[in-house]
Amino acid sequence: MSDGFKGAIFDVDGVLVDSPHEQAWRQSLQELMEGPWSDIRPQTTWTPEGFTSEVYHQRMSGKPRKAGATAALEYFNIPDIDRRVVEYGDHKQEMIIKLITEGKFSAYDDAVRFVIAVKNAGIPIAAASSSKNAKLFLERVDLGKYGGSGNLHEIFDVDVSGRDFAQGKPHPEIFLTAAKELGVDPHAAFVAEDATNGIQAARAGEFGALGVSRADDVDALKAEGADLVVTSMDDIDVVALSSHRLATK
Repeated sequence: MSDGFKGAIFDVDGVLVDSPHEQAWRQSLQELMEGPWSDIRPQTTWTPEGFTSEVYHQRMSGKPRKAGATAALEYFNIPDIDRRVVEYGDHKQEMIIKLITEGKFSAYDDAVRFVIAVKNAGIPIAAASSSKNAKLFLERVDLGKYGGSGNLHEIFDVDVSGRDFAQGKPHPEIFLTAAKELGVDPHAAFVAEDATNGIQAARAGEFGALGVSRADDVDALKAEGADLVVTSMDDIDVVALSSHRLATK
């Protein structure tokens, strides 16, 4: 293990759990545009079908709440952004809490198996999501079905999710903080991310960059310089991590 990875840092939404963030952002904007904001609708480019998965993944995914809300409002040319961004963010947050408590999300089985395997290989692990809801998700993933006990949040050594960092992704601050709290050098750790701005942040921090394609975006993640891109984390060679390699089996 002397030359292998000494730390692994995981984004949560889209990597570990199939979260309802995209649904909450889309639905809450639709409710606003068809309700309290209906008067400004003709001034905008918003339509219900215009809020695609591509828009979410390319412009919003992985960003803190205010930045995500701003990106969507800018994209649809919605006026008075400064005044509306908090209302949109708050509306989305109410909806996401409702969806989480209703159990409207699922863990990615391949990811949970990989996290457990990395932990069992003696590599410390950190959760690092921009979302303030990450802990809620992880606590609701029961490890019983994976042959373990307790919940997914409990097996992480460090969780820096949802903190108010000065810089959001693609700045590497969140990952650098996770590495510091794990007690590892960035060069000795890798980051698992599903969003292009997350891969950018991993590269900026000089981490190993593991792209997890959940949205048919293998080429986009590769284009950002991911060291390895997989569609299933079951394909990753855990043994290779001890040689500081991100590789498939």
